Amino acid sequence: MAAKILIIEDENAVREMLSFTLKNSGFETFEAMNNEVAFDILKKHNIDLILLDWMLPGKSGVAISQTLRSSKDTKDIPIIMLTAKSDELDKVQGLDAGADDYITKPFSPKELIARIKALLRRVAPQADMQIVNYGQLSLNPMTHKVKDNDRDIELGPTEFKLLHFFMTHPERVYSRAQLLDLVWGRNVYVEERTVDVHILRLRQSFESESAKYIQTVRGAGYRFSK
Repeated sequence: MAAKILIIEDENAVREMLSFTLKNSGFETFEAMNNEVAFDILKKHNIDLILLDWMLPGKSGVAISQTLRSSKDTKDIPIIMLTAKSDELDKVQGLDAGADDYITKPFSPKELIARIKALLRRVAPQADMQIVNYGQLSLNPMTHKVKDNDRDIELGPTEFKLLHFFMTHPERVYSRAQLLDLVWGRNVYVEERTVDVHILRLRQSFESESAKYIQTVRGAGYRFSK
């Protein structure tokens, strides 16, 4: 079954180009020029991934991403932010708003398709469905639920997969590059800075005791350890 992709872009020419490119690659597309149309589509269809333009009339792409992440019905849908902004601070702002990836205009159709496929692979159901426990943390891949000392923790798809990896591979130090390969997947066009953003989100989601499990090893990377 073809993955369903929602394109939220106000420029008709860009939106039509994106739809044409995606359809030629076997995806099913839905188009929205603003947030009202987008959320109407999301109510009617099970969308697998969202291409979200940063600059939109009315509600910005950043604001839409934050709204999507705050709703239980859309919080797990992967988001790729499309923007002409290339400054690192802008990228971090987009990721902090809930985007899973970030692509700067102009971009090649091949790069776009590669990133979409990589992200869809990344958020695919975990092969290992066993409940994992570590310290006061409990993670259930089947229900996509995480508990910290019996308190429910809401995580996005990338943070969930990163935590699952850490909990099943404790005590060893992993560099940012290794985490990108092992969690995000090889040949994924994501900057190493992205790892730091998702690590920060994980730490902020936990109680202080659990946050200490994710340890920064200066000059080497990260380790998950009590």
